[in-house]
Amino acid sequence: MSTATSVPETYELEGDDALETLRRTGIGRLVKDSFRRFRAADGFSHARALAFQVTLTLLPALIATVGLATVLNAKKFSTLILQTADRFAPGPAGDIVRDAFRQGQRASGGGARAALVFGLLTAVVSAAFVFAQIERGANRIYGVEQDRPTQQKYLTGLVLACTAGLLTVLAFVLIVVGSDIGRATGLSGAMSEIWGFLRWPVAIGLIVAAMALLFRESPRRRQPAASWLAVGSAVSVLLWFLFTGLLSLYLTQSTSFGETYGPLAGMIGLLLWTFLSSLAVYLGIAFAAQLEAVRAGAPGPVTGERENPMDGTGTARRRARPALG
Repeated sequence: MSTATSVPETYELEGDDALETLRRTGIGRLVKDSFRRFRAADGFSHARALAFQVTLTLLPALIATVGLATVLNAKKFSTLILQTADRFAPGPAGDIVRDAFRQGQRASGGGARAALVFGLLTAVVSAAFVFAQIERGANRIYGVEQDRPTQQKYLTGLVLACTAGLLTVLAFVLIVVGSDIGRATGLSGAMSEIWGFLRWPVAIGLIVAAMALLFRESPRRRQPAASWLAVGSAVSVLLWFLFTGLLSLYLTQSTSFGETYGPLAGMIGLLLWTFLSSLAVYLGIAFAAQLEAVRAGAPGPVTGERENPMDGTGTARRRARPALG
């Protein structure tokens, strides 16, 4: 796989520097060069690999959730999970969750406990591979050709799964079924209104913190401050909502999707959703990397380009390649 131009490491960069660089360079120029950096790093291949790994993580996590709901015999909890599936995974992707719950409700006793334990262990291990894959793609976007040593790479992935991954899940649960949680816990009156207001800033804070942590720890390089990386993480979050909304609209309005894929429609819908979610993460990383590259004076996102030292605007030009043969 190819690698984008290396981003020089910068020091003492804060959020104000990011906003100033963004204003001076222009959003249009940064978006264009960020996408070129993404392409130079073979971002679509990394997104496909990440989507596959996320799918492998969601399935055992789903099994563990079904096992937990069955062990607890909690109807309200099961209802919340089903509502989350309807809103979080668009269209036929949510059918997988509903079918799994119908199957899980038939299990009891040792079967449900085994599903909980083995599903949870498999999901945690698989999640470590998810964040290791994010590191691989992030390194290529930043121009880092070597990942961390194997043991350190997967240990970092496990730590990120237990921190950034958990924060992301909590944030999305608050956003998607926050109002249902309030009703399920019996909140009413003033407390219900307070909960309805507070869940949004709490959820946004959680997801921004999770993405900033992911952006800071994934690449094998020294990263700027979290306030600088918040710009790129905000891009990822906005793209995720946009992609999910558009996919949901397509799947709910399309009459040919289910007819085309038949019983596989749920799995295809889930794969589409995880792929678009992976694209959102890597495009946000590419934006953060390109923003830092411009700030460091090396904005050319593609190998073979460099900054024109006589051009104070940070314009990139193509360096002549040696003739072959």
